[in-house]
Amino acid sequence: MHQKPDADAMGSSLALYHYLIQKGHDVTVISPTNFPDFLKWMPSSELVLDFESMHEKSMAALQHVDLLFCLDFNHMGRTKNMAPILEDLKAVKILIDHHLEPQPSFDYGVSDTTAAATAQLIFETIVKLGDTDLINEAIAQCLYAGTMTDTGSFRFASTSARVHRMIADLMDKGLKHEIIHQNIYDNFLENRLRFIGHSLLNRMDVFYEYNTAVMAIPYTDLKKFDLQTGDTEGLVNFLLSIQGIKLAALIIDRNVEVKLSFRSKGNFDVNTFARKYFEGGGHFNASGGRSSDSLEVTFNRFVKAIEENEDALQ
Repeated sequence: MHQKPDADAMGSSLALYHYLIQKGHDVTVISPTNFPDFLKWMPSSELVLDFESMHEKSMAALQHVDLLFCLDFNHMGRTKNMAPILEDLKAVKILIDHHLEPQPSFDYGVSDTTAAATAQLIFETIVKLGDTDLINEAIAQCLYAGTMTDTGSFRFASTSARVHRMIADLMDKGLKHEIIHQNIYDNFLENRLRFIGHSLLNRMDVFYEYNTAVMAIPYTDLKKFDLQTGDTEGLVNFLLSIQGIKLAALIIDRNVEVKLSFRSKGNFDVNTFARKYFEGGGHFNASGGRSSDSLEVTFNRFVKAIEENEDALQ
């Protein structure tokens, strides 16, 4: 899965794990980095190796791999320090992903940008292989979590009839969806809520002339509120709730580099925007990027970028 995995990356990986072990395979799930506490309820998440903190175990597993499944990323660079190791592996590399413009370095797989989530593609893969009966409670929970989060709780345009049919099938198998929502959305510490309030009050800028809202979060805020991995997840979506806003951006100084998240409504393509200005990419209405400049310089670059895209943002 990609670094700093979200619910789709973790959910699709663990769902595939639970499927493959039923088929008699020896499976190891590796995350390039740590992952949020609100994902640790997922069945068998305790077995996931963190490449950074469990380097020797991860390397030992990779040395003996026959098939390498690459889930929810389209470029090896999304795996951070694992990238050169994965590129050098002699194993068969299988891509299952839904992001735009995949890197041509995979042997097999599917890149379906019409899919709402990689978890959806895992579900459809299992069905096409004729193993629908193997979708147990663990698989269903992981698939639902990945799809639910990547569709914004089924409100994004990517929520197709395919998605609803899949969810209906999972519920027919006994899926209890409410506990998954609680585990993901009602499972944070008090400091995160205080951080969100602080950010909305003190870190938000609205450029109505460009139908854009942005938050720039300094590293000192992350330290002050003792934020953990995943605590900024979803923050950018608050900005899209402002009437008339077409582009929302979250710019965070992570100390090592500045990370950017973009969300848009309608026909503004943040995938192209992220690729052009911030070495990023992703989906048409949801994308990300990075910057090696300071937070202030990156913010000013962002303002210049929206000025250049004024017509598209009207």
